[in-house]
Amino acid sequence: MSVLDSFRLEGKTALVTGCKRGIGKAMALALAEAGADIVGVSATLEPESEVKKEVEALGRKFAGYACDFADRHALYDFIKELHSSFPVIDILVNNAGTILRNPAVEHPDDYWDKVIEVNLNAQFVLSREIAKGMLGRGRGKIIFTASLLSFQGGINVPAYTSSKHGVAGLTKALANEWAGKGIQVNAIAPGYIATDNTEALRNDPVRAKSILERIPANRWGQVEDFKGPIVFLASSASDYVSGEILTVDGGWMGR
Repeated sequence: MSVLDSFRLEGKTALVTGCKRGIGKAMALALAEAGADIVGVSATLEPESEVKKEVEALGRKFAGYACDFADRHALYDFIKELHSSFPVIDILVNNAGTILRNPAVEHPDDYWDKVIEVNLNAQFVLSREIAKGMLGRGRGKIIFTASLLSFQGGINVPAYTSSKHGVAGLTKALANEWAGKGIQVNAIAPGYIATDNTEALRNDPVRAKSILERIPANRWGQVEDFKGPIVFLASSASDYVSGEILTVDGGWMGR
């Protein structure tokens, strides 16, 4: 197999959560460009979503689902439907997430509960259930979306930081159990990317300036910066990569 062929994903089906916009949409499109068919899920996903149209324009199949990962019952209903309609998922991209901002002393229980449920609990449940099929086949790829706040503390986002530290630990825990059984589990940690999640920061002239000054690449990241990393971790090119958290941050963590 040539090195370029090792990145090809023809014949694979990828489940991408949080696929409606931003990083998740870019990841879904990248996987489709590499040859994979896409099963996409977001909390609100229209039947004729933009991501569906763009995936199909690439000549790949797309099946979309709406599921609120803050609702555990809805998550299990989605998993049941998924097993029925798509018994083989080759690639799982756990990208769905949410962020709620408030200082710790003003951070209410419902903020904490929702962020932990969406960003960590649902990720574990979905990984566990999808991995059952992967383990039976002896192969699979699971990729989490971590964060720079998997390593750092952040400001005014205690639940988000805690959830992303948990994602980093979960990545390593699952990798330790499943690497020897043909499943590679890794994560991508985005830096400061121009998406909805960072709009408040980009609109704060003081924070935006201090952030940009620390990024060696001297720019905010774009969602297209995740196309190469996601295809690498989803393909046979990364078969000996396990338990890694790949930072895509313009050099932030190297400062």
